[in-house]
Amino acid sequence: MKKIVEQVLVQWGMEDAEWSLVAARENHVYRVRNGSASYALRLHRKGLHSAAELWSELQWMSAAAANGVSVPCPVVTKNGEFLIEVDGIHVDLLDWLPGRPLGATGARLEPENRAETFKAIGREMARLHKISDAWTPPKNFTRWSWDRDGLLGEEPLWGRFWENPTINGEDRALLLHFRDKADHELQRLESSLDYGLIHADLVRENVMVDGNKIRLIDFDDSGYGFRLFDVATTLIKNREESDFEQLRDALIEGYRSERPINTDQLDLFMALRAISYVGWISSRLDEEGSSDRNTRFLETARELLTHYLD
Repeated sequence: MKKIVEQVLVQWGMEDAEWSLVAARENHVYRVRNGSASYALRLHRKGLHSAAELWSELQWMSAAAANGVSVPCPVVTKNGEFLIEVDGIHVDLLDWLPGRPLGATGARLEPENRAETFKAIGREMARLHKISDAWTPPKNFTRWSWDRDGLLGEEPLWGRFWENPTINGEDRALLLHFRDKADHELQRLESSLDYGLIHADLVRENVMVDGNKIRLIDFDDSGYGFRLFDVATTLIKNREESDFEQLRDALIEGYRSERPINTDQLDLFMALRAISYVGWISSRLDEEGSSDRNTRFLETARELLTHYLD
């Protein structure tokens, strides 16, 4: 990767910049320091998104940033390109946003003004949705869809959750029963649900807190989807907090201060978010720490699916 990083920085006129690896999950992300400015250089995992999908993501982020949403703004190369390809790897460069992550998965939240923080997250999420609805995507814009088929079809975006190799017969029956019930319910409701471009991964690590400002990063999983899916994604990782109900209400209050949302089906989307993780981990069971994560995902799914079905 070192050779590729050095090679691509020339495209942005930053061949003398300092850089260091900060994340190696779905993508390799490097922090680049060029004088007093900092940037995020992303080397995208092969096969996850096409060049057209990545270009579309960058177009959307650029439009959101231009309209005042606190998201990373793409930086064009010396040739005016958002995205380049080197050795089959797609690469882009984004502004580095200040702040620190809201928290880490599995750890207790530390912010003191927790309700106010979640209210601010709700506001920023709603602003992203509102600006996205007012924006006209360019020709050839394409992103995947967290729609009924993307969540519950034969090939869900994050994998066939009911085929997770670690589940027992009882859990598989629960997952299949929920899949059938949820598919029927979504088919009945989908035309009336709020749908459009969503971030789809506003977990703690992707919400940056900078004083009283909230910034949203990592649009890798973004696409079209139900707006309640964004809400559920933020909430599901905070269910173990002692004041979860207050955090949930604050998030929704903040959201509704910018635009309306009907939360009658929030339990359904909490369950839908839970099963997506059961599918996601299925292809990563050989990674470090995956066993504990898999156990946690299954426990969460079991609880939320049972609650919804009851």
